[in-house]
Amino acid sequence: MTARLLARANALRIRLGTTALRHASNITTAFSQIWANKGRSLLTTLGIIIAVTAIITVVAFVQGFGDYMSKMLRGYGTKQMIVRSWTPQDEDAFGMGRVTLDMDDVRAVAAECPHISRITPFIFTETDVSYGRAKATQIAVRGVSEDYQVIRNYYADAGRFFGPIDVENSENVCVLGRTMLKLLECDESVIGEHILIRDQRFRVVGILQTKGSFMGEDQDQTVMIPYSTALNLYTSQREDLRFLCEASDEKFINEAEGELTRVLRRRHKLEPGTQNDFQVQRQDQMLKQFDKIRMAVTALLAGIVSISLIVGGIGIMNVMFVSVTERTKEIGLRKSVGARRRDILAQFLTEAVVLSTTGGGIGIALGYAFTYVASLHPKMVDISVPMWSVALATGFSLGAGMLFGILPAFKASILHPIDALRHE
Repeated sequence: MTARLLARANALRIRLGTTALRHASNITTAFSQIWANKGRSLLTTLGIIIAVTAIITVVAFVQGFGDYMSKMLRGYGTKQMIVRSWTPQDEDAFGMGRVTLDMDDVRAVAAECPHISRITPFIFTETDVSYGRAKATQIAVRGVSEDYQVIRNYYADAGRFFGPIDVENSENVCVLGRTMLKLLECDESVIGEHILIRDQRFRVVGILQTKGSFMGEDQDQTVMIPYSTALNLYTSQREDLRFLCEASDEKFINEAEGELTRVLRRRHKLEPGTQNDFQVQRQDQMLKQFDKIRMAVTALLAGIVSISLIVGGIGIMNVMFVSVTERTKEIGLRKSVGARRRDILAQFLTEAVVLSTTGGGIGIALGYAFTYVASLHPKMVDISVPMWSVALATGFSLGAGMLFGILPAFKASILHPIDALRHE
């Protein structure tokens, strides 16, 4: 019994070894055919090379810019909520009356919502700002409280941010973004000096940290003043306020939104079933939505450029048909000395797969090269090639070789040896 099991094991080992040698021989033959027809092989795999290079490059750029945007959004804080007035656009809007959101609402939310730790009104406008002979136009002026710097991570790195006393007394003080120093042709020595905002004198008390650009907008081209001062300048916004608030913790963001909604609905005397006359935008929901959009865009673009793989696969199929025709006598000779159909099928299918994966490898290398060169630009965001895109490109090129190589390989396998040997 033991001798019989050993004999079977030895036979299986010999069979596996023979199969491995046969596959290795097919791969060696495939590479020799590619090398013997270098020019034709390069042109054949050009579609595969272009498709794989495009997949690697597009995915790297989309992921790089997506990561940059996600980092920016996270930098603003995932506990943040933005509240603004809103009028429904359907029949529920009738009988609602004038929609307002004022400082009394802000104070009520601050007093009655235990899961909200910070809150600030937000008055936004664009106006001219000047210092000496320098004048900057259409500058974003934001009226906020001292809590804004914590909620939105806008801290001063020179001088100070204005404090609660400045807000309470409606002082004419301001902090400047870094870009404003260039526009007003000054440096940090402007701290303590006065600038003109809407022709009113404001004392500069601090310079903000650099924030960079977001969605093409320079976040450092801004001036911040106390919201109480801003309401005195822009009285039309007293009953149409926006305000920002921050939950005490990320895990309490739902509770904070619920408390805020209940307070505002009660103050605005909204009946059950009536739509809110305000909107609450949560930063964490915006981030999740952005991640979904990024993944959808990545999949869409990768799918579009993958169409090139079909073109490349058709090129491989055509060349393999030509190869079968050119090597018909070789096929007949191999069959006449005992080669089986599956041996011929495996040989030509292996050649198609090796041809397509070689093109895929070249495409991956070119994709890495383009990504590296692009990353050297000083204004380029951090980009890198995710490994899943490499695996995807490799799988696509392998699949294209198998899919488009099977017909030529099957044609070769069914040739009759006598007809093949007589082929001219």
